[in-house]
Amino acid sequence: MPIQRRRFVAALGAGAVASTAGCSSTNDGNGDGGDGGSGGNGTDGGESAEESIGVAGETLTLTTTTSTYDTGLLDEIHTDFEEMYGVTVDAVAQGTGAALETARNGDSDIVMVHARGLEDEFMRNGYGINRRDLMFNDFVIVGPEDDPAGIEGMGSATEALTTVAEAQATFVSRGDNSGTHTKELNLWEAAGTEPGGDWYQETGTGMGEALNIANQQGAYTLSDRGTYISQRSEIDLTILVQGPIEGGPEILANPYGVMAVNPGVHDNANYDLAMAYIGWITSPEVQEAISEYQVNGEQLFFPRAVSENPDFQQYVPEGWSSDDSDE
Repeated sequence: MPIQRRRFVAALGAGAVASTAGCSSTNDGNGDGGDGGSGGNGTDGGESAEESIGVAGETLTLTTTTSTYDTGLLDEIHTDFEEMYGVTVDAVAQGTGAALETARNGDSDIVMVHARGLEDEFMRNGYGINRRDLMFNDFVIVGPEDDPAGIEGMGSATEALTTVAEAQATFVSRGDNSGTHTKELNLWEAAGTEPGGDWYQETGTGMGEALNIANQQGAYTLSDRGTYISQRSEIDLTILVQGPIEGGPEILANPYGVMAVNPGVHDNANYDLAMAYIGWITSPEVQEAISEYQVNGEQLFFPRAVSENPDFQQYVPEGWSSDDSDE
């Protein structure tokens, strides 16, 4: 039954699913011994990476946010992992809330999302383990060039949203419990404004489609920078309020995390392959590949996994300490 459910989940992501190359390939010794290739997963005794953990021919089901799919990032980097381990990655693009729910139901092996509060809840409830900081970009508020609400250049995201609400200028919300939607709701709350009325439109769509709708209606919306850049040549919206990458407020920061599904809760979770993936994607080589990935000549994501001074709180829910546990 779990396998049948996973096939159904993967089918839901068709058209928003990443790579399939390498499922029947082997390493032919290219990953033997030494430094272990680009993922840093070296093995002893001349074994290839897939032989060392016995995963060749298997499938890793990754539920992830729409931004990692819409930008093309996973299509770009996954071939390396698939060829190294002789496996297939089924990347199912959903909003963060849906991605975590799929994993909570035991229908994925690993999640890559960008809403720390939802990630923390997932870990506290025992579903996710071995979380790692992965990468970041930021959120931006975009809208039509004529900017009817007059928010361009504002240094406060909450002030900008309040101004949009007061002007009752059309605002498109994803309304899908995604990481972007969660951030948007947090911004409205911080602004002390409850959005509603004809000017506020919830679409229940991914980021790419929300941008298209906002473009068609001459509306404002909150977008992650990466998805906006990847679609900018196809839409007429412009960035009106910058995030911290371009000197904007820190409240618009957008960090991504990756974590394995707990095999103690779901014994069908492919934990070995999930941990191989986490080790691979947080390795210096793949972090560099993430930093080098560009669309229209612009960097979309900034690596965060490798640091001279690592933050050990990345592994546990924010605010957690060993004193919180019963002795």
